[in-house]
Amino acid sequence: MSITDQAVAIAAAEAGAAVVRARFGSPLTRFMKIGNDFATTVDIKAEEAILGVLRGARPDDLVVGEESGRTGTGDNGRTWLVDPLCGTVNYAARTTLVSVNVALLTGTGCAVAASADPFSGEVFWTDGGAAYVRLAGTDERLVPSAESRLVDVNLDPPFPSRDVFLAARMLADEDFIEQFHPRVVSTSLAVAWVAAGRRAAYLTDRHDLSRSVHFAAGIALCQAAGCVVTGLDGEPLHTGGNGLVVAADERTHAALLTLVRRQRPGPA
Repeated sequence: MSITDQAVAIAAAEAGAAVVRARFGSPLTRFMKIGNDFATTVDIKAEEAILGVLRGARPDDLVVGEESGRTGTGDNGRTWLVDPLCGTVNYAARTTLVSVNVALLTGTGCAVAASADPFSGEVFWTDGGAAYVRLAGTDERLVPSAESRLVDVNLDPPFPSRDVFLAARMLADEDFIEQFHPRVVSTSLAVAWVAAGRRAAYLTDRHDLSRSVHFAAGIALCQAAGCVVTGLDGEPLHTGGNGLVVAADERTHAALLTLVRRQRPGPA
């Protein structure tokens, strides 16, 4: 019996999560990237484990990994996006708020995705039609909810849209504080939490997120779960606009867009 794409995504994310979990607290070698960004030996080993699963199950597909870049020679319109450890800074500081993300892009968008929490044992996944969380072999349908009023914001640089929106300014907005409860997790695991009803919303000003190794899986989960997912202007993500607003419902989404627009400079 052939293995389905969603099963491959889950297996790959679980393989990476196993490495991340097993090596937690061990000495880490850091490899500097741009600015203060860095990878560790665990990022690399987790990505190797993920690629091992993908290469074994889908040898003809392309893979784009955060650490290894683009690999494979296939030309079938299928590309796997791999983020082996989202929250590397957290992990290096022995904080367990991290995720392992795997997503498959096809000509019609993100077909399947999985986002694994190495320390809870949960895997959030979608087959493109609905979204689920798997724990101890049992799948439960994800249902978004804004009841918590918790809104996660991304404070990690760079800030490409700072002239029109900066998350740090949002934290000082009295109306934002009155309506919501701001949180900063610093990992895209918080995007999956919106799909699961554990966050009311998530905000970031990062660019071109629909094909991002960091965000593609979480975005796919939220879209499949029925969340409202747009750019900072309320435009669809595929139009190439700036940033990301993911909300559990239309009311929350509208309130956040109003707060975002207040940061934009007025006419001279």
